[in-house]
Formats: sequence, structure tokens, C-alpha cells
Amino acid sequence: MMEQESRAADLLGDRFVPNPHFSLVRHVIVDAPVEQTYTAARALDLTEIHSGLVTAASRLRALPARWRGRHHGPPRRPTRLTVDDLAAGSDWVLLGEHPGTEFAVGVAGKFWRPVVTWRRVGPAEFAAFAEPGYGKLVLTFGVRPYGPHRSLLTIDTRVQLTDPPSWLKFRRYWRVAAPFAQLAHTALLRAIASDARQRTLAAYHRPDGD
Repeated sequence: MMEQESRAADLLGDRFVPNPHFSLVRHVIVDAPVEQTYTAARALDLTEIHSGLVTAASRLRALPARWRGRHHGPPRRPTRLTVDDLAAGSDWVLLGEHPGTEFAVGVAGKFWRPVVTWRRVGPAEFAAFAEPGYGKLVLTFGVRPYGPHRSLLTIDTRVQLTDPPSWLKFRRYWRVAAPFAQLAHTALLRAIASDARQRTLAAYHRPDGD
């Protein structure tokens, strides 16, 4: 019990971006226990997130990069993109994890540019990274018990800028991007909750001994 309380107090978002300049936090109550909900979050395949404006916004956001690389053929689209795939094959890193409770991924970049300049920063350097001209983004997934058979799923997005000019640029960008970020959160929450319920039903109907 004391260990769980200690982990609850030690939020990964507070460790890596304790004082965000911009943040977005969303919660949903999931009809599944913590174990299934956390497993669903950890196994989330981002290529399966298709939600109206979110998909359209993602495609629009990618147009400058596609236009810049038009002479090199169409961009390769991943067939699967879990958190582990993201950390292994991109500038994103898995910053930390409280197994069964919370994990966080992060990246640095110039997010306000039409073609984003990404910067891979390791977990040990992330909190202190302050190179001018960049922002730091941390995305945290947390799962807590909500009664004996349900769980509270939280997605916490935090952004911290490294200097005042970057803060001004990101603020202008955020005015446009914030509604799409909210839609993305909704799509992620729904996908995880749906998978968690399916995992719970499968476990409930599994024959004894299997």
C-alpha cells in the first residue's frame, strides 16, 4: 500500500516537466480492472487510431514533409506503431515507467514549424535539456483503481519551452493545435478503453486452466 502511494505521488510528468507552459489532461473511467487497462495502454497501436478530424489534421500536418520529399517517393507508412516501436524507431523516447501504473514518452522539437525539427533527448538528460529554440513534450499514460472492477485512465500532455521566443511561437501554434490535441486525446482514450474491455471479457470467458 505504501509503495502504491509513493508511486502515485511520484508522477512521471512531474519528474520530467514539473512546470509545463502548456498542458492538456483528460480522464475516463474504464469498465475494466487496472491490469487490463494498463496492458491495453501499453499495447496501443497508434496506426489504428482513425478519428475524423484527427486523421485529417495528421494528414495536413504531414503535407509539408511529403512535399519536401516528393522526389524520393511516397513516405513509408508503418504497419504497427506501439510505444516500444515509437521509442525504438523515432526521436521519441520511453522516459520512464511505473509498471502496471504509469509510463511516459517524450521528445524535444520545434513543433510549431510546418516541418517539425525533432530532437531525441534521453531520459537522463530530458529534465535538464534547455537548448534555446526547442520545446519539450511529455505524454504520460496513467492507470489507477476506480473501485474493485473499474479503473481511471489518464492521459497527460505537457509542453515546456526552452526560451521566450520559442514560447511565443508555440503559443500561436497551440491556439490552432489545441482542439486537435483534445480530439487526439479522446481517440486514444476510447481506443484504450475499448481494448481493455475486450481483454477483460476474454479473461472472464476463458476456460479454467487455459
